[in-house]
Amino acid sequence: VQLQASGGGLVQAGGSLRLSCAASRRTFSTYGVGWFRQAPGKEREFVAGISWSGGRTYYADSVKGRFTISRDNAKNTVYLQMISLKPEDTAVYYCAVDLSGVVPRGDSTGMDYWGKGTQVTVSS
Repeated sequence: VQLQASGGGLVQAGGSLRLSCAASRRTFSTYGVGWFRQAPGKEREFVAGISWSGGRTYYADSVKGRFTISRDNAKNTVYLQMISLKPEDTAVYYCAVDLSGVVPRGDSTGMDYWGKGTQVTVSS
């Protein structure tokens, strides 16, 4: 499965961005998808996850109420809408899939395929 994350950029604190994760396979609609991020000098951390149907979502406490994960299976795409961005949100953001279809809840080792990241930089 090839995944392509896009939508990153430079934004001021308080601003918003929408990331997209597009997949190469139509079976993408059967996979759980997670967004993770890695800041310089830090370990990769979980951000948000969504089940294959979109019916279940899960968020890291640090982004609850500010980030929203959603998916459009007809377009083989998962989105991460980010609002009220903070400088501490600065990181490379990655999307990954769980072939079982369950909603990812934080364990990056359980993800099966990863895409290349997209840089998000939030200036203060």
